Amino acid sequence: MKKYVVAAVSGVVFFFAGQSIAADIEAGKRKADEVCASCHGPDGNSPVPNFPKIAGQPRTYIEKALKDYKTGERKDPIMAGMAAALSEADIENLAFYYSSQSGLYVKR
Repeated sequence: MKKYVVAAVSGVVFFFAGQSIAADIEAGKRKADEVCASCHGPDGNSPVPNFPKIAGQPRTYIEKALKDYKTGERKDPIMAGMAAALSEADIENLAFYYSSQSGLYVKR
């Protein structure tokens, strides 16, 4: 019985580990340059106060936000249009890329 439990737990660990390894930060950078940089800046540090700085945000937050824009759970006409064209791989790659960047935040 213990062998089956260990095998099942190991399988779950490998599944989730494979999920994180599957992301391609370079592909995320290329997609960011194509789609996101005009508003959020090339590294996610938007030069314009109207657009949020997304560099350094947690990967899971970025993934959820993009998926929510894509499904309509989160409302913004511009982001809904941008997210609609993204594949699951694009979303994962963008999330890994932006979460790996240094955020430049104003201290108050």
